[in-house]
Amino acid sequence: MLKLLGGIALIAAVACGPRPSPAPSRGAQARGPTLTLDGAWTVAQAQPLVDKTQTVRLAPELSHLTPGERGAVAKLLEVGAIMQELYEEQRHIDAPAARALVASLGDSPLADHLKLLYRLFHGPIANTLENKRVPFLGVRPIAPGKTVYPWGIEAAELDAFLAAHPDQRDALLAPRTVVRRADSAAIAADLATLDRHPVLDTLHPGLRGKLEALRSTSGLYAVPYSVAYADRLVRAHHLLAAAADAVHGDDPELAGYLRNRGRDLLSDDYESGDAAWITANFRNLNVQIGSYESYDDELHGAKTFFSLSLLARRPAESEAVRAALGDLQAFEDALPYKQQKRVRDRIPVGVYDVLADFGQARGGNTATILPNEAYIARRYGRTILLRANIMRDPTLFDVVEGSWRAVITPAHERDLTADATFHRTLWHEIGHYLGVDKASDGRTLAAALGDTADLLEEMKADLVSLFVAKLLRTRGYYDDMKLRALYAAGINRVLLNNRPRRDQPYQTMQLMQWNFFLERGVLRLDAATHQFVIDYARYHETVSELLARVLALQHAGDKAEATRFVDQYTRWDATLHDVIAKRIRDAQRYRYTVFRYAALGE
Repeated sequence: MLKLLGGIALIAAVACGPRPSPAPSRGAQARGPTLTLDGAWTVAQAQPLVDKTQTVRLAPELSHLTPGERGAVAKLLEVGAIMQELYEEQRHIDAPAARALVASLGDSPLADHLKLLYRLFHGPIANTLENKRVPFLGVRPIAPGKTVYPWGIEAAELDAFLAAHPDQRDALLAPRTVVRRADSAAIAADLATLDRHPVLDTLHPGLRGKLEALRSTSGLYAVPYSVAYADRLVRAHHLLAAAADAVHGDDPELAGYLRNRGRDLLSDDYESGDAAWITANFRNLNVQIGSYESYDDELHGAKTFFSLSLLARRPAESEAVRAALGDLQAFEDALPYKQQKRVRDRIPVGVYDVLADFGQARGGNTATILPNEAYIARRYGRTILLRANIMRDPTLFDVVEGSWRAVITPAHERDLTADATFHRTLWHEIGHYLGVDKASDGRTLAAALGDTADLLEEMKADLVSLFVAKLLRTRGYYDDMKLRALYAAGINRVLLNNRPRRDQPYQTMQLMQWNFFLERGVLRLDAATHQFVIDYARYHETVSELLARVLALQHAGDKAEATRFVDQYTRWDATLHDVIAKRIRDAQRYRYTVFRYAALGE
């Protein structure tokens, strides 16, 4: 699970629709037309977003790295560039053409604006100040299935095909397959890929026969990511092997992980790499590589998207956090549900500086807990990566604090601290490790709850971080002031500056918590000042009640009931939510952040 900084600061603007592009061509390699500036935003159209964008440069101290580690970093940055390209292309069919257009632009105000927007939004679709997604280049509008399904396919068509062909469900909804239409060009291209890369033919036995059998059929079929993105993933495999060779003498455990992950990228089975990653004791570096999160799949919530995070460990802080965690089983046993499980008392957790992020991980990602597959977590556990140089960046916290003070009564405006935000994030990640991890009938939460699974899981983790705070207070982890600050961070998390779209799981679950807190009196709007008063005395009881409901929904695995719950608590009142959202927007000097990385020479 990836976490982004600042619940109160929602990426969300003025837009003019671009000129329509031709319909996409069919076939496995179709990538859309060549683009020109015809249909692009003007300087005036882009300016409002540019004016609301700040730049944060991450330049951690790396003098302690060994020569072998430095050699590995160079190779890993190359892998990151591959992951960035793949992520952009997973998100939009016209991304390659848009990337080429932006790269070809010279120096001018318009060129600078378009380059900034492409970097900020990982492609040609802007998320506007009004929280709408609009192309800023002459490309096709966004499609919910992105390019990991046939471009523009609707959920009804996919669901009908799955109902008629239940034997294909696992392949079509596997987290690392691309769904294609079974036309001759697509099948021929995939067979040619197997010819070009015999290693993939070996690692995916039976795939060739299945593809050849499709020549006389129609409908949908799936190919592994390693086949869909073969040339670049084979290149990434070679680079990971080179990085492993470079670092083997200095950190053999990191080298072993990199070699395993390189094979994973070609087999699409991450167990070997995840086992090596979670159980290893790395020296100075850590790196998250591959496709894990399904947030970008708005069609079925099944497909994962590529990312890479290259991190340098902060040893003293990492050891302090590990020592503070204590007995995790006690926290699991305290949760308000009856299906408690056995958990590992110790899970890997580290505090890091980001050297560079790529793909889905780029953009203010503060923390990660991975892997997500329940069977891997059960066998090996999970690892938590806390990105300290993002969480503790003073310019980023200034934006959060300014918005907080705009909507919170002066009596509470100093309750929020950067340290509390750090600890809320840490225990949010641990919250993913605790509680329900599968439905009562054994199905994964994604399979049982569909498009409500991610938002319920994120809400569970949020609420666990707040629920366990009372127990942590009794153990001396927090004092009274730190507990109050942690509770303030939980309030800050849910205050939004725009009405969320239903396809935004984070923001949707934040709105649900906001409404529940209002309903139970934890938050009360002062009619005279239009600022919130917090009733901390009601806090723990309210969090407990909401957490119990979320855990019950996850355990039941009833998608219809989960949807009703989401509908119940996603109301948006123009006289309350709009007023607060506007105050937040007016207080925010910046709405967007572009990250630059010294490791990339930026």
